[in-house]
Amino acid sequence: MKLNRQLVIGFLVSFVGFIAVSLLVSANHIVRLDGHIISFIQGTETAWLTTIMKFFTFIGTIRFIAVLSLFVLFFLLKVLKHRLEILIYLAVVFSTPILNRLLKLYFERARPDLHRLIEIGGYSFPSGHAMNAFSFYSILAFLLWRHVPTPAGRVAVILFSGFMIAAIGTSRIYLGVHYPSDVIAGYLASGFWVTTVIWVFQRYQERHFPAMAGAQN
Repeated sequence: MKLNRQLVIGFLVSFVGFIAVSLLVSANHIVRLDGHIISFIQGTETAWLTTIMKFFTFIGTIRFIAVLSLFVLFFLLKVLKHRLEILIYLAVVFSTPILNRLLKLYFERARPDLHRLIEIGGYSFPSGHAMNAFSFYSILAFLLWRHVPTPAGRVAVILFSGFMIAAIGTSRIYLGVHYPSDVIAGYLASGFWVTTVIWVFQRYQERHFPAMAGAQN
């Protein structure tokens, strides 16, 4: 099926990409490029832009996503009548912070110590905000996709999701608490995880609910 092919491609790109970035980080081969990107992004610093970036960082926190998830779950259950899909949403969104924690403990990369606009502890690689944002907005777009009746509406869903993911990730670089490679690795790690969960979900649907699975392809 078309969706399954797309999932395999997404899985391979995310997996190989994350391995490549992690090897570059471990060997310190990407420090200079990270520094150039940080300098460029922080070179745009203004008071109003800092306020905006702090806002995007806030909405990328686990606490905010947990609260927002209550409304999402209500919408999926009461409005769209999704029941089985709630499981895939929960599997992705609430397991991503656990995966991020395990990866950070493995790599133990210190945060950048250049020009910080906020203070935060813990390890840097991969970015938790980037992982949380990618997981939340990508799985939400996946679940909403077949309920949007027009091509323009579907494009709007993708553009909005992409914008939120990019904005939250960029805010972490702007505020000086992550390297760009942390953010890219966060996107790739979540991409790997999201495609894996969706693939398992699709296989389950194809086996037990073939009509429902066919409607999503």
